[in-house]
Amino acid sequence: MSAGLTARRLVLGLLGCALVLAVAVGVSLLLGSVRVDPAEVWAALRDPSRRPGNLHYTIVIGQRLPRVLLGLLVGGGLGLCGASFQALLRNPLADPYTLGVASGSALGASLALAAKWSLQVGPFGGVQVAALLGGLAVTAVIWRIGVVRREFRVESLLLGGVTVALVTSSAIIVIRTLADPHFLVTLDRWLLGSLAAALPRDSWSLLPFLLVGGLPLLALGPAFNQLALGEELAHGRGINAGRVQVWTFLAASLVTAGTVSVAGPIGFVGLIVPHAVRSIWGPDHRLLLPGSALVAGGFLLLCDTLARTVVAPTEMPVGVVTAVIGGPVFLLLLWRRR
Repeated sequence: MSAGLTARRLVLGLLGCALVLAVAVGVSLLLGSVRVDPAEVWAALRDPSRRPGNLHYTIVIGQRLPRVLLGLLVGGGLGLCGASFQALLRNPLADPYTLGVASGSALGASLALAAKWSLQVGPFGGVQVAALLGGLAVTAVIWRIGVVRREFRVESLLLGGVTVALVTSSAIIVIRTLADPHFLVTLDRWLLGSLAAALPRDSWSLLPFLLVGGLPLLALGPAFNQLALGEELAHGRGINAGRVQVWTFLAASLVTAGTVSVAGPIGFVGLIVPHAVRSIWGPDHRLLLPGSALVAGGFLLLCDTLARTVVAPTEMPVGVVTAVIGGPVFLLLLWRRR
């Protein structure tokens, strides 16, 4: 461990972030439009004979638990990608949506919904497949823009991502204009991001993306620390800056496309959570990356709980709640950076 991050501080930091996640899981399981008695749920878990007809057990295990698991994975993926993109661009105001990958996934899903595309590929439905293809296509386009004369340029990557995001957003507006009016409600709710229709298969379908893309990002923590000091200094310490940038972009884009495919575009999670973790525990990415994933999972679960309870018995998309919270926080960050 470096002088700035001792083993004790690393353990305490991760325990603190895990505590936030544990509290959020408990709150999300027990709170909602229907009050749940924890004692009845615990009794049903211990005694299988009490499960049939136990309403509270059915609500918690059958309905809320799949939603909590999906929210944990989606939030964790967005938080990890946000911290990684901020390290890649060396800008604390970057997030998974800055580079346009999420917008590409949203465009693919919008096309599938408008065209009533029905397709099943393993655990993926038609909308998920279209969202993944849209995210991967946009990733390829931005990659082509970001590589100038066989050299990875962060500035070109950022400009290309912002431009592609604007183009895909305009295309979504065109699709909404031409789509069947009966599908506009479904399309709009998906574009706002939601965990309402969470099923166990959604978590299983997202898990491979988190493993393939998330584990390499966690392993790049020491390299991110060196890049924060400058590419030349990092190169002198044996860090291949170009290779780190390439892997970061590809891995984070893969995770972002996966999260959008199962939950829709949920903004601001990958922006404000890494900044909050950085403000408390410092900029060392060995703690920042896993800490952001843990806290972001808890943050999204708390936002989803608000979405389920504020206007109960109906609910609002969780993306609305994250936008209401994240918008003012983003403006505050911009004001502080002045």
